[in-house]
Amino acid sequence: MSAKIIDGKEISAKVRGEVKEAVAEMKAKHGYTPGLATVLVGDNTASATYVRAKHKACEEVGVRSIGRVLGEDISQEELQQVVQELNDDPEVDGILVQLPLPKHIDEEAILGTIDLGKDVDGFHPLNIGRLSMKGRKPLFIPCTPYGCMRLLDEAGVDLNGAEAVVVGRSNIVGLPMAFLLNNANATVTIVHSRTKDMDAHLKRADVIIAAVGISEMIKGNQIKPGAVIIDVGINRKDDETRKRGYRLVGDVDYDDCLPVAGAITPVPGGVGPMTIAMLMKNTLHAAERKF
Repeated sequence: MSAKIIDGKEISAKVRGEVKEAVAEMKAKHGYTPGLATVLVGDNTASATYVRAKHKACEEVGVRSIGRVLGEDISQEELQQVVQELNDDPEVDGILVQLPLPKHIDEEAILGTIDLGKDVDGFHPLNIGRLSMKGRKPLFIPCTPYGCMRLLDEAGVDLNGAEAVVVGRSNIVGLPMAFLLNNANATVTIVHSRTKDMDAHLKRADVIIAAVGISEMIKGNQIKPGAVIIDVGINRKDDETRKRGYRLVGDVDYDDCLPVAGAITPVPGGVGPMTIAMLMKNTLHAAERKF
């Protein structure tokens, strides 16, 4: 029996529809439109593509977008000044500094400069700190883990008491994902490159979040029958049958796991569309706090 496909495109469209409706209602009721500012440093092609996608999403849901494109050689102080100007702008509700930043920039200091109430990416140290503590709530949840939780919810997954394994421990996905699952009363294990007998952990998992960045690492014989798999990975795999010479695959061997899993996200079309959808939701939330 084949696994249920968790369609990130369909669910992200639903989230964007919710945001669009709420933005229209805010404009009608308060005469105000939420605003998202993006800060892009340097000429990283992938980062520029991500930022364009975010501006396009803003246009779709009716959010104003403000773009700041800065040179690779900008100083730490100059970048912090740009962020501070956006903090002080009352028409900017959310600020997103596109990562990664150039090596000479202190990333943590820049993220810490963002006004806590405008941290729609959810990476401010105080937001992450609140997320990690029992009984505390962050103002914003990091967008990719937030999207993963929405996918699990839409798929009807009961996390209460479930065995959840997070593969990878990055600050962007793995660690905040583990906090969210723990807050949802799952029993959480984080596995990584130093984990002994990873297979033993995967085999008992009811839910697997794969976010390690290794192509098709997780195979069907490593997972428990009926497990729910959320694949965050996006990796290039050589494929001469494709015009561009490669195709995108996840951290999970999709074809191998499909007959074993209970539910699974595809790559592409799974987690990817959710990240920007949840960014729109966070931006809306930032604006709603004004009223």
